[in-house]
Amino acid sequence: MPNSLLSPQKIVIASRESLLAMWQAKFIQKCLGELYPQTEISILGMTTRGDQILDQSLSKIGGKGLFIKELEQALEDGRADIAVHSMKDMPMNVPEGFKLAAITEREDPRDAFVSNQYTSLQELPEGSIVGTSSLRRESQLRAQFPHLKVQPLRGNVQTRLRKLDEGQYAAIILAAAGLKRLGLSDRITALLDPEQSLPAVGQGALGIECRADRDDLVELLQPLHHMETAYCVEAERSMSRVLGGSCQVPLGAFAEIIDGTLQLRGFVAQPDGTRIVSDALNGKPETGIKMGQELAEKLIKQGADEILASLVPAEGWK
Repeated sequence: MPNSLLSPQKIVIASRESLLAMWQAKFIQKCLGELYPQTEISILGMTTRGDQILDQSLSKIGGKGLFIKELEQALEDGRADIAVHSMKDMPMNVPEGFKLAAITEREDPRDAFVSNQYTSLQELPEGSIVGTSSLRRESQLRAQFPHLKVQPLRGNVQTRLRKLDEGQYAAIILAAAGLKRLGLSDRITALLDPEQSLPAVGQGALGIECRADRDDLVELLQPLHHMETAYCVEAERSMSRVLGGSCQVPLGAFAEIIDGTLQLRGFVAQPDGTRIVSDALNGKPETGIKMGQELAEKLIKQGADEILASLVPAEGWK
């Protein structure tokens, strides 16, 4: 049966208005347009609280959900049908009434070292200022390079690059995927292997969210769902979920499928890098969610619970 007989007349995509978010929304718009040429696909650009509050670290103002809530409101109101997110911005528990309909094929999941003067982290002189907005990156940097100064860096990709170019930082760390998607690969000085900087949960993958009652959209989006990426991202999210993963917790998880085996690595750290617990597990890709839970339990046995208890306010991290 031709796609046109199954496809709706119109699909509205909710997106943040940053250049990167709009690139992501336009990418999904293009993919859907090729699949369903009879359907009119438009983008509803929105400014979220996370985009408005730029003078504080995400960990201090409420975390990743700040980029998501307004988009979910548009889905609930019926102003939009689907929302496109960076998977690393998605809270670990999708709110009731919504569902993750598809996870797209992953772009480069690594972190990128960006500098106009130096070729690597190792080359940075003592006291050099490195910019990052992520506690995950900060903890790993401080552990490996205690002689460097790590300072917060907020704003969209262009703002962060401008601050580097103005000389506010000797180097900054950004997600490679965002730079590549924006055609800024030439700004990447070096890519950081996971051994040096374990990526964020879901980094490099896009998630498409819809209302939980829209089974029609879930079916429509299946051609964009990349099973291998989904196995990896769900394993990472499963580990993070057990550990209460959020912007307040320096935590990384990274899964990849090599020769048919899912290899999952994870860590939890003190923000200052003085204590890091890390471990890894191998297993079948389809058991990724269970593997994530098991890896979290292994980290807890090594002391992750003590680190988390010291970071997460009164109610505790459980």
